[in-house]
Amino acid sequence: MSICANRGNINVNDVMGDYLLTLVDTLDTLAVFGDMKGFQRAVKNTIKFLPSFDIDSHVQVFEVTIRMLGGLLSAHIIATDEKNTLGMRLDLNGTYNGELLHLARDLGYRLLPAFEASPNAVPYPRTNLKNGFSSSETSNTCAAGIGTLLLEFGTLSRLTNETIFEDIARSALNDVWAARSKKNLFGNDFDLKQQRWVGTTTGVGAGVDSLFEYMLKSYVYFGDEQYLGMFESSYAALLQYSRDTVGGYAFFNIDMRSAEIASSWVDSLSAFIPGMMVLAGDVGGAESAYMLYYHIWRRFRAIPERFNLFLREPDLLFYPLRPEFIESTYFLYRATGDPFYLDVGEMVLEDINQLQRTACGYASRHSVSTLELEERMESFFLSETMKYLYLLFDDENPLHSLDNNYVFTTEAHVLLPLSPVRKAGSAQYPRGSSFSSRKLIHSE
Repeated sequence: MSICANRGNINVNDVMGDYLLTLVDTLDTLAVFGDMKGFQRAVKNTIKFLPSFDIDSHVQVFEVTIRMLGGLLSAHIIATDEKNTLGMRLDLNGTYNGELLHLARDLGYRLLPAFEASPNAVPYPRTNLKNGFSSSETSNTCAAGIGTLLLEFGTLSRLTNETIFEDIARSALNDVWAARSKKNLFGNDFDLKQQRWVGTTTGVGAGVDSLFEYMLKSYVYFGDEQYLGMFESSYAALLQYSRDTVGGYAFFNIDMRSAEIASSWVDSLSAFIPGMMVLAGDVGGAESAYMLYYHIWRRFRAIPERFNLFLREPDLLFYPLRPEFIESTYFLYRATGDPFYLDVGEMVLEDINQLQRTACGYASRHSVSTLELEERMESFFLSETMKYLYLLFDDENPLHSLDNNYVFTTEAHVLLPLSPVRKAGSAQYPRGSSFSSRKLIHSE
């Protein structure tokens, strides 16, 4: 079974890992909140309690990349940012010496076996951080799992001067791009051994979603026109084949080859699409697409994991505090200034506080039809949901005065532009994390 077939299932795709997941995933949230003491303490504790990734942990490459690798890199850049954009620079007082980048590099190398064991550029979906790749691993993965690595791996390469990471992520993206259909669409289940799609359903939800996001954001952050060309072709295909041509309110799940409707539901992950459309400059389209998710939230005071458009009822009832609807609310407000989106944010904040707040945190809703909760708070609630809600109401946040190519990763980690490389050295590029380049086993 593909690990991406049920990507939304947090019980199947557990990412706990014994590596301070919530702490690392939340490092830059503290910086965005302006909590200098909290940020400094969290960085110190990460360094103290996570000396390396020499851990016997079976991890999902996609999840550990966006949550852990992205969290380490974002915090390192913020802590060594020469412009001190967020006021969180730590290297000047001697309390930080690039340790998070050392950890990121260690993690990056421990993920390489998933690529090197592959017969092509597509990584296996899982590996073991201590013991490496096992031949018993599934060869099934998804488009998002292949193509949502470039921001983190590319940034790691640029900070360490080791091209291996960006090279393999770029090669993986190129392979999934080469496997697209004649309509420029991607499936949701790819067998890397057979080098073909075994699941041909596509859309903007689980299994495909962040692939489009990373094509666009990789262009914004790295300035490579190749990624923009990929995005423009695939985005045009989505608008032509997947979007409701009458009202523009919904993106349907369709077959990647025939473009026939494959299912009648939308999932909660797809609520990111209005936000991405804003970044692409399609604000009018984003406003139309947003209204579907807005009305679903108003009805259930949450977004159920799957909602059947034809039956107008949920197919999957749980809501694990996902951020995608809040993310789109934030980007639409920044683009339009319409106070409607502030009202939506207030509604969401009140609903979460009233229905999911507990004595020691926030709990997932087991069912949007009841008030039953689950004893689990995903790390993305603090990394994404709370961050976007905070930024929605914080007009004076330093991020909102920037006029450069910073981006949020798919885990909402802030990637500020890198500081210039100087001959005299820089805290952002510590010599201890700079090594000679290494070739990939399966190189061209």
